[in-house]
Amino acid sequence: MKTYLDCIPCFFKQALAAARTAGADTKTQKKILDKVAGILPEIPLRFSPPRIGRIIYALVGEMTGNDDPYLKEKKRSNELALGIYDKLTRKVALAGDKLLLAVELAIAGNIIDYGVKNSLDVDAELAKILDEEQEVIKKENKVIFDYARFKRDLKQAKRILYLADNAGEVVFDRILIERIKGMDEGKEIIYAVKEKPVINDALRADAAACGIEKIARVVSSGSDAPGTVLSLCSNRFLSIYRRTDMVISKGQGNFEALSDAKRPVFFLFMAKCPVIAKDVGCKVGDVILRYHQGRRRKKGNRRRGKRRM
Repeated sequence: MKTYLDCIPCFFKQALAAARTAGADTKTQKKILDKVAGILPEIPLRFSPPRIGRIIYALVGEMTGNDDPYLKEKKRSNELALGIYDKLTRKVALAGDKLLLAVELAIAGNIIDYGVKNSLDVDAELAKILDEEQEVIKKENKVIFDYARFKRDLKQAKRILYLADNAGEVVFDRILIERIKGMDEGKEIIYAVKEKPVINDALRADAAACGIEKIARVVSSGSDAPGTVLSLCSNRFLSIYRRTDMVISKGQGNFEALSDAKRPVFFLFMAKCPVIAKDVGCKVGDVILRYHQGRRRKKGNRRRGKRRM
């Protein structure tokens, strides 16, 4: 997905929020915004928002000396989500369609996003999942919630790559992965996290804290972009991505980065802003389970190595 003009004000808001969270004083905050204002004109709109976001968050880290300003929030999100893990698993166990509820909860967990909701109240948001589930989860038509295709492809897949999004949300991913493994213990599930801190995106430490390592093989994408930007990922990850039977992509950032992917991808996320809602063809707040068919790559046109910016 390309970057739209409406994304630009959001980059400034995210830079300011990250600078404040990192403990920068007003003078440093102003310098950061000035720097962002200077680099944005040099970045083409054909870049996806996560690719631009990586540049901005790296700048904030460099100018504040704090490359992981959301560390405390990530740990707290993990702890709070783990606190309701048993309740969520009981809900799934009692559901008529256990896989469907696990998918719905995994998507609902996508609300834990400091990049979009700078004033996120994690306690209130998690309570909403438990107490007002029917209001949070709004399935639409097959264009944006293709559960039948997801269930069919999942049954056939032997090797599944699951792209993580945020800390805390990892617990909701765990519930879905456990349900998948419960259907067929022989399925291999690979859980991909970010290489380095960016916003509250999940790292290996978050996957370990939330119990993912017990049920899936955890790997790094090799990138620190807030989305799986393939040109920034490691060759090792790209090999897994290309050879896996099925890709489950969690979160809005991963959708922005992979919406034009050449291979099939299932996107699970919540539309959190008008730009995404317009691109998808839904309303802000809708939950999405979207199948992307992908485009076949011509022989001999495979990119090698990786580029970074």
